Amino acid sequence: MPVDLKADCIADSAGGLTFDLNVPQGTGTTWSAALVLRLRAGTDDTDTGTAADNEVRLPLGPNGPGRLRAVLPSTVALAEGRWHAFADLGDGADPRRLLPGVNDLRSLVDRRPLAAIGRLGVRIPYATKLGNLALRSWLRGPHAEAGDILVGPEGITVTGRLYGASPAAGAHAEARARRAGQDPVVVPLTVEGPTFRFTLPYGELAAHWRRGSEPWDLWLCPAEELPPVRIARLLDDVPEKEQVFSYPARPVPAPAGELRIGPYYTLDNDLAVRVTGPVGRE
Repeated sequence: MPVDLKADCIADSAGGLTFDLNVPQGTGTTWSAALVLRLRAGTDDTDTGTAADNEVRLPLGPNGPGRLRAVLPSTVALAEGRWHAFADLGDGADPRRLLPGVNDLRSLVDRRPLAAIGRLGVRIPYATKLGNLALRSWLRGPHAEAGDILVGPEGITVTGRLYGASPAAGAHAEARARRAGQDPVVVPLTVEGPTFRFTLPYGELAAHWRRGSEPWDLWLCPAEELPPVRIARLLDDVPEKEQVFSYPARPVPAPAGELRIGPYYTLDNDLAVRVTGPVGRE
């Protein structure tokens, strides 16, 4: 019966990852041995279903007794999504799923790339629901990184940093309802170098509530001639922030009754705001 293979992961501040596999001493490899990353089809992360066609192979070679190493440089682009990790030892057998070992992600905490970086790559290793090794990857440029979020008396204040673009004339933030046919709520920015700040008033969102729980996605528009940028929090070691970063929902009076409005992170770590109506007013 094959021995389970574990991979320790070390992240560097540029966005690269090193994988060190623990294997039985004497395990042989061939020139074709590789650590294989396969992009999941869709967003489900239960390890079932068929992998997408996207595949990245990283050369896998000896790194001391009982150790094999593969390196994912920051210069290798990974599409956004969830990548499952396999080991192909070049022995003719099917690639084997890897289990997570020890992750050293200290360099990802408070990571601060150069503001002028054209494209930002983020890769965070994590354990799937079935206990296998996977990577969560983002590839964005420009990127608006969310920082401090204050749920204040009159509105939600967001502070962040823009990478890959400079705010110019016409710069603003937008809250976009996922409900079709609703115009965005537009608010001005306060800008200091690459740092931005804006306050989204509760009243603007409450006035547009219709029913149930309505999400609004937050975007940054750097300039009139530049495309909008999704505001997200990516530069740390937390792959799924929805359950880790929790913010209060503020009670807001409205003609239909008291609403509750608060920020949250989506499954993709994008920043959004949820407007929830009174109980029984679905």
